Amino acid sequence: MRQKWMKKFSIVVATAVTMGVSSVYANTTDMIKLINIAGKQRMLSQRIAKDYLYIGEKVAVSKAKRQMKSSIAEMIKIHKNLVNSINDPEIKNLLAFVQLSMEDFKATASKSYNLDNAQLIIDLSESMLEGSQYVVESLKNKSKVKESSIVGKAGKQRMLAQRIAKYYIAYQAGITDKNTVDQMKKAVKLFDNAQKALMANQKNTPEINRKLNEINRLWKIVYKFYLNIKKGGLPLIVFNSTDDITKKMNQITALYVQLYK
Repeated sequence: MRQKWMKKFSIVVATAVTMGVSSVYANTTDMIKLINIAGKQRMLSQRIAKDYLYIGEKVAVSKAKRQMKSSIAEMIKIHKNLVNSINDPEIKNLLAFVQLSMEDFKATASKSYNLDNAQLIIDLSESMLEGSQYVVESLKNKSKVKESSIVGKAGKQRMLAQRIAKYYIAYQAGITDKNTVDQMKKAVKLFDNAQKALMANQKNTPEINRKLNEINRLWKIVYKFYLNIKKGGLPLIVFNSTDDITKKMNQITALYVQLYK
């Protein structure tokens, strides 16, 4: 299933890249806002899959159900916003593929939990993530504004926090292959590197630095729990801490959008 989706996606991406991208946006502010909302789709793809697994494993069930329902609604709303805001034919073609993935993603999330469906929703979340990432990269390449990259970096942290929780609970659910462990370690490393880069950004406001320091204090404690994925035993702590990080990073990303207007 994973290979089938990745092959299908690669054909669409190759077409988009070959055709190139034309400039259709009026100003940098509009582009940065689009990068932000497109980037949020990456986080939602990971959060929905995470919530499905947490519900199936009967951990934080009420919260996960509420979160999954609101995340699906938000993903659909953002997708419609992107489709209506973007006129570039290549990006619209890519969004059409994301639409197909999103429909399958939503349908799978409504199915009864079992290990096969758990693996399927992980595969679909990877397809959704890859598609959303290409949309973000296309918008960033189109803008050719250096400052917009910091918005993308901050926004990606939201996704990585949810990705960490997704792979943690996937391992506890019985998806214990090497890829699960490797993806967890990779997500932790990427988050850590980006956190350091954001903290070193010379244009940070005092408010941004304060919020980044709040995350840093939490991160120094909890990342060790995440890396100890094989031992497990802390799914609720992982759920709550990654949600806290995602919430704070969403606020920081919004502040960066304002900063680079």
